[in-house]
Amino acid sequence: MRGKGIAGRDFSGHGCRRGAQLPRGTLTVLALVGVCVLSFGTTRMAGAQPVTETVDTGFVIPFAGAPGYESVAPTQMTSPDQLNQPLGQQVADGIAAQIGLDSSDALTDEQYRDLITGGGVGGNREDAEVIDECARILTNTNGRPLYSGTTSSVLASYGLYVNPDGLLESPANADAPTRQVNTLIAPGGFVGTWLRNNGATHTLIALYRSAYTVQAVYGFAAQQISGQAQLVTNTKGDVSSEVGMSMAPPLWIVNFALLYILKPSLAAAMPAHWAPIPSAVADAVKASPTGQIAFADYASYFE
Repeated sequence: MRGKGIAGRDFSGHGCRRGAQLPRGTLTVLALVGVCVLSFGTTRMAGAQPVTETVDTGFVIPFAGAPGYESVAPTQMTSPDQLNQPLGQQVADGIAAQIGLDSSDALTDEQYRDLITGGGVGGNREDAEVIDECARILTNTNGRPLYSGTTSSVLASYGLYVNPDGLLESPANADAPTRQVNTLIAPGGFVGTWLRNNGATHTLIALYRSAYTVQAVYGFAAQQISGQAQLVTNTKGDVSSEVGMSMAPPLWIVNFALLYILKPSLAAAMPAHWAPIPSAVADAVKASPTGQIAFADYASYFE
Protein backbone atom coordinates (compact mmCIF):
# COMPACT_ATOMS: atom_id res chain seq x y z
CA MET A 1 0.00 0.00 0.00
CA ARG A 2 1.28 3.45 -0.81
CA GLY A 3 1.08 6.13 1.84
CA LYS A 4 -1.85 8.55 1.46
CA GLY A 5 -4.12 10.44 3.85
CA ILE A 6 -7.02 12.64 4.87
CA ALA A 7 -5.62 14.29 7.97
CA GLY A 8 -2.68 16.16 6.50
CA ARG A 9 -1.30 18.14 3.62
CA ASP A 10 2.21 18.32 2.29
CA PHE A 11 3.46 21.23 4.32
CA SER A 12 6.55 21.95 6.38
CA GLY A 13 7.56 24.73 8.72
CA HIS A 14 7.99 25.47 12.39
CA GLY A 15 6.08 24.41 15.48
CA CYS A 16 3.52 26.93 16.68
CA ARG A 17 2.98 28.07 20.27
CA ARG A 18 0.40 30.38 21.79
CA GLY A 19 0.97 33.79 20.26
CA ALA A 20 3.25 32.48 17.51
CA GLN A 21 3.27 34.44 14.27
CA LEU A 22 2.44 32.88 10.92
CA PRO A 23 5.44 32.71 8.60
CA ARG A 24 5.71 35.38 5.93
CA GLY A 25 3.52 34.51 3.01
CA THR A 26 1.09 32.32 4.96
CA LEU A 27 -1.65 34.95 4.89
CA THR A 28 -1.29 35.10 1.13
CA VAL A 29 -1.49 31.30 1.00
CA LEU A 30 -4.63 31.44 3.14
CA ALA A 31 -6.23 33.90 0.78
CA LEU A 32 -5.36 31.80 -2.25
CA VAL A 33 -6.58 28.62 -0.60
CA GLY A 34 -9.82 30.36 0.30
CA VAL A 35 -10.31 31.29 -3.32
CA CYS A 36 -9.58 27.73 -4.45
CA VAL A 37 -11.83 26.16 -1.83
CA LEU A 38 -14.69 28.50 -2.61
CA SER A 39 -14.40 27.70 -6.29
CA PHE A 40 -15.49 24.10 -5.79
CA GLY A 41 -19.10 24.81 -6.76
CA THR A 42 -21.74 27.43 -7.32
CA THR A 43 -23.22 27.47 -3.79
CA ARG A 44 -21.13 27.42 -0.65
CA MET A 45 -21.80 26.93 3.03
CA ALA A 46 -25.57 26.98 2.56
CA GLY A 47 -26.05 24.23 5.12
CA ALA A 48 -23.47 25.28 7.69
CA GLN A 49 -23.35 28.31 9.93
CA PRO A 50 -21.16 28.87 13.00
CA VAL A 51 -22.90 27.05 15.82
CA THR A 52 -21.79 29.09 18.81
CA GLU A 53 -19.80 32.06 19.96
CA THR A 54 -16.04 31.62 20.00
CA VAL A 55 -14.90 29.67 23.05
CA ASP A 56 -11.46 29.19 24.59
CA THR A 57 -10.48 25.66 23.69
CA GLY A 58 -6.80 26.17 24.43
CA PHE A 59 -6.03 26.08 20.72
CA VAL A 60 -5.13 29.27 18.85
CA ILE A 61 -5.63 30.33 15.25
CA PRO A 62 -5.14 28.58 12.89
CA PHE A 63 -5.26 25.45 15.09
CA ALA A 64 -8.60 26.49 16.61
CA GLY A 65 -10.23 26.58 13.20
CA ALA A 66 -13.06 28.83 12.09
CA PRO A 67 -14.58 30.87 14.94
CA GLY A 68 -17.91 29.47 16.01
CA TYR A 69 -17.15 25.82 15.29
CA GLU A 70 -14.76 25.12 18.19
CA SER A 71 -17.48 23.51 20.30
CA VAL A 72 -18.13 20.93 17.58
CA ALA A 73 -14.67 19.38 17.89
CA PRO A 74 -13.57 17.03 20.71
CA THR A 75 -12.75 18.48 24.10
CA GLN A 76 -9.88 17.33 26.29
CA MET A 77 -10.74 14.19 28.21
CA THR A 78 -11.51 14.69 31.89
CA SER A 79 -11.64 11.05 33.04
CA PRO A 80 -9.73 7.89 32.07
CA ASP A 81 -12.83 6.19 30.69
CA GLN A 82 -13.03 8.84 27.95
CA LEU A 83 -9.68 7.86 26.46
CA ASN A 84 -10.11 6.61 22.89
CA GLN A 85 -13.87 6.39 23.29
CA PRO A 86 -15.74 6.73 19.97
CA LEU A 87 -18.43 9.34 19.43
CA GLY A 88 -21.30 6.94 18.86
CA GLN A 89 -23.90 7.39 16.14
CA GLN A 90 -26.27 9.73 17.95
CA VAL A 91 -23.51 12.21 18.77
CA ALA A 92 -22.05 11.91 15.27
CA ASP A 93 -25.40 12.68 13.68
CA GLY A 94 -25.73 15.73 15.92
CA ILE A 95 -22.29 16.99 14.93
CA ALA A 96 -23.08 16.40 11.26
CA ALA A 97 -26.18 18.58 11.57
CA GLN A 98 -24.15 21.36 13.19
CA ILE A 99 -21.66 21.44 10.31
CA GLY A 100 -24.30 21.23 7.60
CA LEU A 101 -24.49 17.52 6.78
CA ASP A 102 -27.19 14.88 6.99
CA SER A 103 -27.13 11.10 6.63
CA SER A 104 -28.97 11.51 3.31
CA ASP A 105 -25.85 13.24 1.97
CA ALA A 106 -23.75 10.11 2.46
CA LEU A 107 -23.01 7.46 -0.12
CA THR A 108 -25.35 4.52 -0.35
CA ASP A 109 -24.04 1.22 0.99
CA GLU A 110 -23.47 0.05 -2.57
CA GLN A 111 -21.61 3.21 -3.56
CA TYR A 112 -19.43 2.99 -0.47
CA ARG A 113 -18.56 -0.66 -1.16
CA ASP A 114 -17.70 0.18 -4.75
CA LEU A 115 -15.52 3.10 -3.76
CA ILE A 116 -13.40 1.26 -1.18
CA THR A 117 -13.04 -1.89 -3.29
CA GLY A 118 -11.97 -0.12 -6.47
CA GLY A 119 -15.30 -0.74 -8.20
CA GLY A 120 -17.76 1.51 -9.96
CA VAL A 121 -17.06 3.70 -12.97
CA GLY A 122 -13.39 4.67 -12.90
CA GLY A 123 -12.66 2.72 -9.74
CA ASN A 124 -9.06 2.15 -8.73
CA ARG A 125 -7.99 -0.56 -6.30
CA GLU A 126 -4.82 1.17 -5.17
CA ASP A 127 -6.59 4.44 -4.43
CA ALA A 128 -9.39 2.53 -2.72
CA GLU A 129 -6.91 0.90 -0.36
CA VAL A 130 -5.54 4.32 0.56
CA ILE A 131 -9.00 5.62 1.43
CA ASP A 132 -9.79 2.52 3.48
CA GLU A 133 -6.51 2.79 5.38
CA CYS A 134 -7.19 6.45 6.15
CA ALA A 135 -10.55 5.52 7.66
CA ARG A 136 -8.87 2.87 9.83
CA ILE A 137 -6.30 5.34 11.16
CA LEU A 138 -8.83 8.06 11.92
CA THR A 139 -11.12 5.60 13.73
CA ASN A 140 -8.41 3.91 15.81
CA THR A 141 -10.65 4.03 18.89
CA ASN A 142 -11.63 1.37 21.43
CA GLY A 143 -12.63 -1.81 19.64
CA ARG A 144 -10.82 -0.76 16.45
CA PRO A 145 -7.09 -1.46 17.04
CA LEU A 146 -4.40 -1.08 14.42
CA TYR A 147 -1.76 -3.78 14.07
CA SER A 148 1.95 -3.59 13.36
CA GLY A 149 2.99 -7.20 13.15
CA THR A 150 1.53 -8.75 16.29
CA THR A 151 1.49 -5.45 18.20
CA SER A 152 -1.87 -3.74 18.51
CA SER A 153 -2.43 -0.10 19.39
CA VAL A 154 -5.35 2.25 20.05
CA LEU A 155 -4.19 5.87 20.06
CA ALA A 156 -6.77 8.04 18.27
CA SER A 157 -7.39 10.38 21.21
CA TYR A 158 -3.71 11.32 21.20
CA GLY A 159 -3.76 12.16 17.52
CA LEU A 160 -1.14 9.47 16.93
CA TYR A 161 -0.98 6.06 15.28
CA VAL A 162 1.52 3.25 14.73
CA ASN A 163 2.39 2.57 11.09
CA PRO A 164 3.00 -0.93 9.66
CA ASP A 165 6.73 -0.52 10.33
CA GLY A 166 6.12 -0.02 14.04
CA LEU A 167 6.78 3.72 14.01
CA LEU A 168 4.69 6.08 16.11
CA GLU A 169 3.71 9.25 14.28
CA SER A 170 1.04 11.89 13.75
CA PRO A 171 -1.55 11.00 11.10
CA ALA A 172 -0.39 14.21 9.39
CA ASN A 173 3.17 12.90 9.04
CA ALA A 174 4.51 12.92 5.48
CA ASP A 175 4.67 9.11 5.63
CA ALA A 176 1.04 8.65 6.65
CA PRO A 177 -1.84 7.60 4.40
CA THR A 178 -3.87 10.25 6.20
CA ARG A 179 -1.61 12.92 4.75
CA GLN A 180 -0.84 11.86 1.25
CA VAL A 181 -4.44 11.11 0.32
CA ASN A 182 -4.90 14.80 -0.36
CA THR A 183 -4.07 14.21 -4.01
CA LEU A 184 -7.14 11.97 -4.13
CA ILE A 185 -9.54 14.40 -2.43
CA ALA A 186 -8.27 17.56 -4.12
CA PRO A 187 -10.51 19.25 -6.71
CA GLY A 188 -10.27 17.26 -9.92
CA GLY A 189 -8.81 14.31 -8.01
CA PHE A 190 -9.91 10.70 -7.90
CA VAL A 191 -12.61 11.00 -5.23
CA GLY A 192 -14.50 13.93 -6.75
CA THR A 193 -14.33 12.39 -10.20
CA TRP A 194 -15.52 9.03 -8.91
CA LEU A 195 -18.46 10.61 -7.06
CA ARG A 196 -19.58 12.49 -10.15
CA ASN A 197 -19.24 9.41 -12.34
CA ASN A 198 -21.14 7.17 -9.94
CA GLY A 199 -24.29 9.10 -9.18
CA ALA A 200 -23.05 10.86 -6.04
CA THR A 201 -22.75 14.46 -7.20
CA HIS A 202 -25.18 15.44 -4.43
CA THR A 203 -22.69 14.06 -1.90
CA LEU A 204 -19.91 16.21 -3.30
CA ILE A 205 -22.11 19.32 -3.28
CA ALA A 206 -23.18 18.64 0.31
CA LEU A 207 -19.55 18.33 1.40
CA TYR A 208 -18.57 21.64 -0.17
CA ARG A 209 -21.59 23.40 1.34
CA SER A 210 -20.67 22.18 4.81
CA ALA A 211 -18.15 23.52 7.32
CA TYR A 212 -15.60 21.30 5.58
CA THR A 213 -14.92 24.15 3.17
CA VAL A 214 -13.93 26.84 5.64
CA GLN A 215 -12.20 24.43 8.03
CA ALA A 216 -9.98 23.14 5.22
CA VAL A 217 -8.49 26.62 4.94
CA TYR A 218 -7.52 26.68 8.62
CA GLY A 219 -6.20 23.14 8.38
CA PHE A 220 -4.01 24.17 5.47
CA ALA A 221 -2.44 26.96 7.49
CA ALA A 222 -2.05 24.80 10.61
CA GLN A 223 -0.03 22.18 8.80
CA GLN A 224 2.01 24.79 6.99
CA ILE A 225 3.65 25.78 10.28
CA SER A 226 3.89 22.46 12.13
CA GLY A 227 7.07 20.89 10.80
CA GLN A 228 7.85 17.19 10.59
CA ALA A 229 6.26 16.33 13.94
CA GLN A 230 2.80 17.67 13.02
CA LEU A 231 1.86 18.13 16.67
CA VAL A 232 -0.20 20.97 18.14
CA THR A 233 0.35 22.85 21.40
CA ASN A 234 -2.74 23.38 23.54
CA THR A 235 -2.53 25.92 26.35
CA LYS A 236 -5.32 26.12 28.88
CA GLY A 237 -4.62 28.38 31.83
CA ASP A 238 -1.02 27.69 32.84
CA VAL A 239 -0.98 24.16 31.44
CA SER A 240 0.45 23.40 28.01
CA SER A 241 0.31 20.02 26.30
CA GLU A 242 0.77 18.47 22.87
CA VAL A 243 -1.65 16.51 20.72
CA GLY A 244 -1.44 15.18 17.19
CA MET A 245 -2.61 17.39 14.35
CA SER A 246 -5.60 15.18 13.55
CA MET A 247 -7.21 16.22 16.87
CA ALA A 248 -6.93 19.96 16.23
CA PRO A 249 -10.46 21.32 15.64
CA PRO A 250 -10.27 22.23 11.94
CA LEU A 251 -8.64 19.00 10.83
CA TRP A 252 -10.84 16.86 13.06
CA ILE A 253 -13.93 18.49 11.53
CA VAL A 254 -12.56 18.11 7.99
CA ASN A 255 -11.87 14.43 8.61
CA PHE A 256 -15.25 13.97 10.28
CA ALA A 257 -17.05 15.47 7.29
CA LEU A 258 -15.14 13.27 4.85
CA LEU A 259 -15.83 10.10 6.79
CA TYR A 260 -19.47 11.02 7.36
CA ILE A 261 -20.19 11.38 3.65
CA LEU A 262 -18.49 8.05 3.01
CA LYS A 263 -20.39 6.23 5.75
CA PRO A 264 -21.92 7.85 8.85
CA SER A 265 -20.93 4.90 11.03
CA LEU A 266 -17.27 5.60 10.26
CA ALA A 267 -17.57 9.14 11.59
CA ALA A 268 -19.29 7.70 14.67
CA ALA A 269 -16.12 5.71 15.39
CA MET A 270 -13.91 8.80 15.58
CA PRO A 271 -12.57 9.82 19.01
CA ALA A 272 -14.92 11.86 21.19
CA HIS A 273 -12.14 13.45 23.27
CA TRP A 274 -8.49 14.32 22.84
CA ALA A 275 -5.74 13.36 25.26
CA PRO A 276 -2.38 15.06 25.89
CA ILE A 277 0.55 13.09 24.52
CA PRO A 278 2.91 12.09 27.37
CA SER A 279 5.59 14.78 27.42
CA ALA A 280 8.49 12.36 26.93
CA VAL A 281 6.79 10.98 23.83
CA ALA A 282 5.95 14.42 22.41
CA ASP A 283 9.53 15.57 22.98
CA ALA A 284 10.89 12.52 21.16
CA VAL A 285 8.54 13.00 18.19
CA LYS A 286 9.51 16.66 17.91
CA ALA A 287 13.20 15.81 18.16
CA SER A 288 13.00 13.18 15.41
CA PRO A 289 14.05 14.45 11.97
CA THR A 290 11.19 12.43 10.46
CA GLY A 291 8.60 13.01 13.17
CA GLN A 292 8.61 9.25 13.84
CA ILE A 293 9.81 7.16 16.77
CA ALA A 294 9.82 3.44 17.49
CA PHE A 295 6.56 2.61 19.25
CA ALA A 296 8.22 -0.29 21.11
CA ASP A 297 10.44 2.22 22.90
CA TYR A 298 7.49 4.29 24.13
CA ALA A 299 4.56 1.89 24.37
CA SER A 300 4.77 1.86 28.16
CA TYR A 301 3.72 5.52 28.26
CA PHE A 302 0.33 4.54 26.85
CA GLU A 303 -0.39 1.63 29.16
